[in-house]
Order: sequence, then structure tokens, then C-alpha cells
Amino acid sequence: MSNDSLKLENQLCFRLYSLSKLMNRHYSPVLKKLGLTYSQYLVMLVLWENTDATNDTSLAISVKQLGIRLDLDSGTLSPLLKRLENQALLSRVRNSEDERSVEVTLTDKGCLLKQQAQGIPAQMFSVTGMSIDELHAMNSQLDNLLATMSLE
Repeated sequence: MSNDSLKLENQLCFRLYSLSKLMNRHYSPVLKKLGLTYSQYLVMLVLWENTDATNDTSLAISVKQLGIRLDLDSGTLSPLLKRLENQALLSRVRNSEDERSVEVTLTDKGCLLKQQAQGIPAQMFSVTGMSIDELHAMNSQLDNLLATMSLE
């Protein structure tokens, strides 16, 4: 008697893994035009969100906060930030009140890159074949799954 629960095609983890690889393949050529990897793009998304809406200037965010937001440890995040700093997209500065804390802000070049990235979400959405309602429903289900699994 076979055990269907052990079939590869019945594994949620494999679907998520395959989808993640496929999404990266779709993003890669688009992001290459901006000089970014997918991981660097995720960092930039957080930094672009972290701006003063009144004058569209970058606000500082600590490396620790950035790591929490992206679910990345400092060993993974630090090299990403270093490469983005070498591209002059961001700057890292020690907090004057707490020398242990490093704060990240976008440079002018990093802020300008946001304009070039504006079309990426729509471009990636177009390859899904989903309606906007289907996308919102899937995001909601994935958020629920993340929340449920994070409790354990």
C-alpha cells in the first residue's frame, strides 16, 4: 500500500520552493537592469518604504530593524548592505547615541532608483495570470500560513 502523503507532488514545501525559484527567475532579468539581485531588491523595498512622505527623503532604519523586517540575520544582511553601499545606493552610519547600532539611509542615487523600479510589481503581476482579487486572496492565505507557523 502506497503512502500518498510522502509523494513529492503532495508536499506544500516543494510547491513553495519551486515557486520561489520560479519567481526569482522572473525577477532576475528585470532587476539586472537596475544592478540589483533579488535580495538587494528586498532591502531596497524596505528602504523605499521608510521615507518621509512630506519631502520624499530617506529616514534612517537600524540594521537590526531591517533584519527583523526581512527575516534575515546580520551575517546575511551585512554583506548585502555592504554591496549596496559600494553601489552608492545607501549609507551606513553608527548611531551617535548607541555605538552598537548601525543605521541605514538611502543616498540620492538610491532614492532615484525607486523611480526606475516603479513598473516592476505590475510586470511581475502580469506573469502570474491571476486577477487582483486572486492575488489579494493568495497573499492573505500566505500571511495566515506565516502567522500560524510562526506561533510554533
